[in-house]
Formats: sequence, structure tokens, C-alpha cells
Amino acid sequence: MVPPKAFISYSHDSAEHKQWVLAFATTLRNRGIDAILDQWDLKPGDDLPQFMEQNLEDADFAIMICTRRYVQKANAGVGGVGYEKMIMTSQSLSKISENKVIPVVREKCNNPVPTFLKSKLYIDFSNEEEIEFSLDELLRTLLKSPLYIKPKIGKNPFKPLQNATTKRKADGVMAVMQHVSNTFNRSISEDVLINSLYVNLPMKRIVFDKYFKEAEDLGLVYKHIIFIRLTEKGREYIINNEL
Repeated sequence: MVPPKAFISYSHDSAEHKQWVLAFATTLRNRGIDAILDQWDLKPGDDLPQFMEQNLEDADFAIMICTRRYVQKANAGVGGVGYEKMIMTSQSLSKISENKVIPVVREKCNNPVPTFLKSKLYIDFSNEEEIEFSLDELLRTLLKSPLYIKPKIGKNPFKPLQNATTKRKADGVMAVMQHVSNTFNRSISEDVLINSLYVNLPMKRIVFDKYFKEAEDLGLVYKHIIFIRLTEKGREYIINNEL
């Protein structure tokens, strides 16, 4: 895999901050990112605007390290940060899209990112205790290795009914089992005479026989010549459906 190229934009707030940015860029390179940093790639006498514009256009990502001073300079359009803002908000960028601009917040404040980056989701590097988690999130973004992969949409488990009757099979079986349950509740034996089953039927006899056969095929009832018996599966069906 070709290492993704990431241009790092920051403000020279202090020697300490420059050292942090250098360590940050070094870590990225050690983890497979082609980090572009002025401390390595810009020499005295080089053209600063050309360096910024060329590397921003060539980069796969632009990482904006946001501090209070960076935000102030970007909003005011001052210095190198201001020039980068001009480039990032112009139409001259052809190789890097807006969704490849990643704000990295180094200092938390009321306005942690410049106005032109306000709508973007940033990665918080302000808490040293959680910096490894933030680095992991950034690296996964740069390397296109997300922690969670969005699952594919499965097939629709339902099919349209054709020539459907007003009563579905499940409804008919449940109505039969409700009647069976009522009949067994009136009996003191585990076996119920078939004749007693046909007293006060909840539906027409021919329809009842059809769905009773369905219940029998499902293993909910056992039918003998003169009696019927609930199976264990049938008892569980009645309990689970509160019949």
C-alpha cells in the first residue's frame, strides 16, 4: 500500500509546541504515514507560499493542529497559517477534497478550531491521558482502517403475499390452540376425547380441521383415533403465547 501523504499545518507558538509537532509528525511516519512538515522539508531561502501550496495540493490529507494562536491567526488571515487558510478555502485545490481536512485540537478553548473549519469533526489531542486513543482514531482515519466496519444490508426476509386469505396460517393455528387450551382446562385428564374438542368451535368445522392439521404437523398436538393429547412443544406454545 502506498503510504498516505499528510501535510501538517501548525503555528509556531513556542519552541515547546514546535517540539511537540515534530514528535507528532515523527510518530505518524513511524506508523506508516508520509507526514510532510516544514521542519524537515523547508530550508532557509525556500519559497514559503510555494511550499505550502504544492504540498497541500499533493497531500491526501491536511492535518490542522489547532491551538489558541493558530485559531487567532487563521481567523485573522495572518502569517503562514493565514496563507494556508486562503489556499484551503479557495478553488485551487484539485487533489484534496474538503473531507480530507482533519482538525487536531491541541488546546481546548471556546473556539477550538478556526471559523472555516467550524463545521468539521475534530480529533481531540488536548488530554495527554487519552492521547493514545486520539492517535489511534487519527491513524485509522489516515490508513482507512476503521475500528468498526458498517455491515452490509441483508436481504428482506419478507415476501409479498399472493392470493392471501384474511386469516394467516399463524393466526389460524393460534386460534385452534386457544380452543385446545380451553378444552384441556375443562378436562381432568391429559387426554381429551375428540368429540369434546368440537364443542363451541371458534370457526367453521372445515376451517378448524385445516388449522388443527397444521398444529399437528407442527408437533403441537398428538391425535389418536378417539382422543388428542398436548405435546411438550404444544404446552410451551400455549404458555409462551399466553393462551
